[in-house]
Amino acid sequence: MAEIIYPRMAVIGCGLIGSSVIRAVRRAGVAQTIVVADASSAVRDRVAELGLSDEVTGSVAEAVKDADLVVLAVPVLAMETVAKAAAGSLKAGSTVTDVGSVKGQVSDALVRNLPDSVFIVPGHPIAGTEQSGPDAGFAELFDKRWTILTPLPRQDDAYLEAVQRLADFWTALGANVDRMDDKHHDLVLAVTSHLPHLIAYNIVGTAADLEEVARAEVMKYSAGGFRDFTRIAASDPTMWRDIFLANKDAVLEILGRFTEDLQALSRAIRWGEGDKLFELFSRTREIRRGVIAAGQESPEPNFGRDRERH
Repeated sequence: MAEIIYPRMAVIGCGLIGSSVIRAVRRAGVAQTIVVADASSAVRDRVAELGLSDEVTGSVAEAVKDADLVVLAVPVLAMETVAKAAAGSLKAGSTVTDVGSVKGQVSDALVRNLPDSVFIVPGHPIAGTEQSGPDAGFAELFDKRWTILTPLPRQDDAYLEAVQRLADFWTALGANVDRMDDKHHDLVLAVTSHLPHLIAYNIVGTAADLEEVARAEVMKYSAGGFRDFTRIAASDPTMWRDIFLANKDAVLEILGRFTEDLQALSRAIRWGEGDKLFELFSRTREIRRGVIAAGQESPEPNFGRDRERH
């Protein structure tokens, strides 16, 4: 029988990640009672229909009352509003975490608005799909993926125990767990996630705006690379708008580096410098092989996604 890590858990926001956390928790058996709060009545109705939680409410304050763990699964720019709504009802000694893709701004918002009597441990499961809503979640989403915790600079025993408890929770959900400074997290994710999404949005937008190529042709003749860009560009627009605004410093820094590299690549193409192109493509090929070797992608056709559906 699984060990209960948090007797009562509240999930605020029940989209892809929030609903996947709930499903993974049910699979692992690490919580007894699960409460969901969501601002959308349609989402609340669907959560009830799916039987995801034991209780569902539109009130953040009601949801977090008596909770041992509170998981904030809302867009990053909504974290402060949700923290304010939860602050007066949180149980002393409870842990508050989040699943946002930006950690610096979110950490500041939580520290600024939550009481000292709770343990704030920001987190980010690096997993997802382009789908959204409570129907999109699945228990296996976090299996063998990384969850990064960005603990506050506290060294007291009670806090360190709370951090370890949350790490054990994510491990039980199938994830690998790492810890790092929140600012470093934001720089790393600007490279590995945020900039790729920005590029995908831009490429798909450019294709849609080309007057010389009909939109039907773009869709009909999409090669594999463009199809992958459209998958990324189909991600939740509210979430990604918030990510870029909340992590703008790191994104702009990496975007500047990318622009310089892109200009160098443009010059190599213009001047027929095949050796430079071959060297770059060889280096990037090794990165792809490294991602597969690290277990973060599959070498199977369509990256193994067809197998995962079955």
